[in-house]
Amino acid sequence: MPTARVLLASELDERGFTQQEIANRLGVTQAAISNLVNENVAIEPRFSEDERMIATVERIAEGFDSGEMDEVDALAELLALIREFEDRGPICAIHEELMPELEGLGCDLCVRGTDSQVLAERDVLRSVRRAARLLTGTDAVTEYVPNVGTNIGMALPEAEGPTDLAAIPGRIYRIRGTVERAANPEFGASEHVAGTVLVAKEADDDLRAALNLATSDALLDAARDAGIDPLEFDAGYEGREEHLRERLAERESVPLVLYHRGEFGIEPVTYVLGETAVDAAELAIDLVESAMDGRDRES
Repeated sequence: MPTARVLLASELDERGFTQQEIANRLGVTQAAISNLVNENVAIEPRFSEDERMIATVERIAEGFDSGEMDEVDALAELLALIREFEDRGPICAIHEELMPELEGLGCDLCVRGTDSQVLAERDVLRSVRRAARLLTGTDAVTEYVPNVGTNIGMALPEAEGPTDLAAIPGRIYRIRGTVERAANPEFGASEHVAGTVLVAKEADDDLRAALNLATSDALLDAARDAGIDPLEFDAGYEGREEHLRERLAERESVPLVLYHRGEFGIEPVTYVLGETAVDAAELAIDLVESAMDGRDRES
């Protein structure tokens, strides 16, 4: 609110409002307005430089100037802005900074209410975050991150499309012998993983998560050793999901490992499925560690 007051007071001052008129609008003293206009009050750049804040301030100032908006209308505009800032916005970043124990947990934790849809989103995001931490904290995964990167996604219970699946924007990638994630999970962040998950979910509604790894014989052998019969499908992008759907229809149950051998311009990829993102990550870690152990024994 201090940042909003500074910006709004300055905007009204530029429009020719007297300090007393501004004070009446903002519900503070004329002396306080003097401090605001003269920038004697600290502002938070993560708020002041946000395009949504700038647009809201300009909208309120224009409303005051034209007489189309009163103080109640202005408060409603600011409350709407705060709700946006609370929804994985700059308020969350500041909250995390003030409470380091929240680092990496995202903003779905405490301010979005208890609506059932929100709770479902929260559970999905929590699972994807934890899964990403498991993957980036496992050395063996490094050997199985494809050149295009790894992603892990999980769908909402009633998912209908890619925007109903949370994944890692920018993917999980290999750099200098370690595995790093680009960002915290968001909905709509992966099309390829989403496509695989949604097709698998059609065949088995409990399977809502998947991640991609580089295909290798050692990895597939590790899956077979774990009692999983991997299913191979066409690598081509055109009609891939329909082909996968047809291949799954040939099985009595959906195997937790799906793979293709790649083709020109397409890297061989294996998908590991799970009921949750954590389930998929834990299975993937078991498989890559088993594959690495088997390779070491052979060498």
